[in-house]
Amino acid sequence: MKIAIDAMGGDHAPKEIVLGALSAVKEFQDLEIILYGVKDEIMKYIDGDVPRLEIIHSDEVILGTDEPVRAVRRKKNSSMVMMAQAVADGKADACVSAGNTGALMAAGLFIVGRIEGIERPALAPTLPTLDEKGFVMLDLGANADAKPEHLLQYAVMGSVYAEKVRGIANPRVGLLNIGTEEKKGNELTKEAFKLLKAGQSINFIGNVESRDLLHGPADVVVTDGFTGNMVLKTLEGTAMSVFSMLKDTLTSNLKSKIAAGLIKSDLMKLKGKMDYSEYGGAALFGLKTPVVKAHGSSNARALYNAVRQTREMVKHDVPEKIKTIIKQ
Repeated sequence: MKIAIDAMGGDHAPKEIVLGALSAVKEFQDLEIILYGVKDEIMKYIDGDVPRLEIIHSDEVILGTDEPVRAVRRKKNSSMVMMAQAVADGKADACVSAGNTGALMAAGLFIVGRIEGIERPALAPTLPTLDEKGFVMLDLGANADAKPEHLLQYAVMGSVYAEKVRGIANPRVGLLNIGTEEKKGNELTKEAFKLLKAGQSINFIGNVESRDLLHGPADVVVTDGFTGNMVLKTLEGTAMSVFSMLKDTLTSNLKSKIAAGLIKSDLMKLKGKMDYSEYGGAALFGLKTPVVKAHGSSNARALYNAVRQTREMVKHDVPEKIKTIIKQ
């Protein structure tokens, strides 16, 4: 299979993107990678010929400050647009970028295209849980508003991914709400509850609350993009604040510094457990082929994980399975 990668997207591009791609192509013998970006910059991190790795030069880069739709329409020779076009033209089976999230969503919609029957794609990362199993949550920002029917489609797409890629049999689907009772919530969640409860192709377990998410009450959690993005940013901010407080406490005096030295490896394991980039990137569900958004601050390890995840989506033909269920 071939995966196209935007080598210029992300805070640490192209170095970390290239290094992550090299790790992936070395690890997976069935994988070919096409790197799109400024060739001279990319070659700084590649020593000689690398089997199954192709580099295609692009003159432009979509920046994080660019207006997404305008950038996709005007920067036709950017690494992100060329990457998406390669997928649309059948030259690659999927694509990965750590660049501008809005631009990647626009490229996915306008260039790659939606699955027939999917009204709105959804951004879906796998978030960490205390038992390290993780859960898929969608939508986390592709669409700020949603209708009940969209949440049902999110549930179907998330279930297919959880089963085929994450290997979870009969994945549990939960609806994010302000209480677990059926009658709780606003009009969106009340109507969505009815649709999800009646859904034949999902294992709906009811409402779940945000305070319980890290305990893994469900394998798939659905919500509208506005709420989902707020939850994601809250989790990120809380985790960073907790580790910052721990660092301040453990470096406040000599005694605590000695203690910190003794538990440093355990603290690093804890930090890794809460890092959702270990599970891969955020998939854009609902598109004709896999499009994965790696975290903007991705290092080589995070990019490797995003490629690994994308490979599994291609291997299990996730978009086609979503298409089949949506048609039923």
